[in-house]
Amino acid sequence: MEETKIVWPAEVEIVEVGPRDGLQNLPDYVPAETKIELIKRLAGAGTKIMEVTSFVHPKAVPQMADAVKVAEFAVQNADQLGFKPLALVPNLKGAQTAYATGLREVNYVISVSAAHNKANINRTIEASLEELENIIVALPELKINLSMATAFGCPFTGEVPTEDILRLTQSAIDRGVTTITLADTIGVANPVQTLGVIRAVQQAYPDISIGIHIHDTHGAGLANTLMAMSLGITRVESAVGGLGGCPFAPGAAGNMATEDLNNVLLRMGIRTGIDPVRYQESVSFVQEHIQASLLSHLSRARSYQEFSFYTNS
Repeated sequence: MEETKIVWPAEVEIVEVGPRDGLQNLPDYVPAETKIELIKRLAGAGTKIMEVTSFVHPKAVPQMADAVKVAEFAVQNADQLGFKPLALVPNLKGAQTAYATGLREVNYVISVSAAHNKANINRTIEASLEELENIIVALPELKINLSMATAFGCPFTGEVPTEDILRLTQSAIDRGVTTITLADTIGVANPVQTLGVIRAVQQAYPDISIGIHIHDTHGAGLANTLMAMSLGITRVESAVGGLGGCPFAPGAAGNMATEDLNNVLLRMGIRTGIDPVRYQESVSFVQEHIQASLLSHLSRARSYQEFSFYTNS
């Protein structure tokens, strides 16, 4: 029997979502100054792309009430800190506010599940697509990545058919979108499912750029991420400390922890640009100033960084 060898990517682009997705669900408000200091530390560790905030209504997500202040800092200091900032927007008004701060790239969210889209954004999928088109027409210079929430499971209805993912992808392509992110919003995906979903999208739309956003609710985040990478996916969203959770997805725990992901990738000989030692200082900052108890392994365990476990085989 002929052995099938996995060809791992030489480099993976880690998109840090800690300042937005990581913080949005925390019960206590994190001051803008603390968020800005976290952004500075994450950038200093080599993070090249960061989702810094979300332009949602503060009544819906009070943690993001300081979005303008945080975004303006990120834009004004991006070159000096060496990273590209982006933000999440739920509608045209949010996109216009983001654009006014100087941001030129955003994530726009539509849930594949109609029930979750209603709970999350209070709109039908069709209305969300209309709003996407409104943003594209009003702000043609704004680069939009479509984040497809609940692509692997819905907290209200369960299974999400692959056909629904393909239908939403086609609708995005029809409106000029060239990049999407498949999000496991509640962290229920398994590697076989991840394989099937990504292959289906790749085969149907070979020219679309695909990223993944995997929550680690059931402890399968890294397994699903590695499965995606084996299929050629090189854009991965993760959060410092494994922070995160959707306010409109009951029981969804945190994201894939950036420090755990980065550690494994570096030990596999895959470049990320993130310094693991300096990044761990950001983790310690989060524990001291934001949340003491984190879900990530490296927030509690020795990294053995002094030894060489790296391999390119």
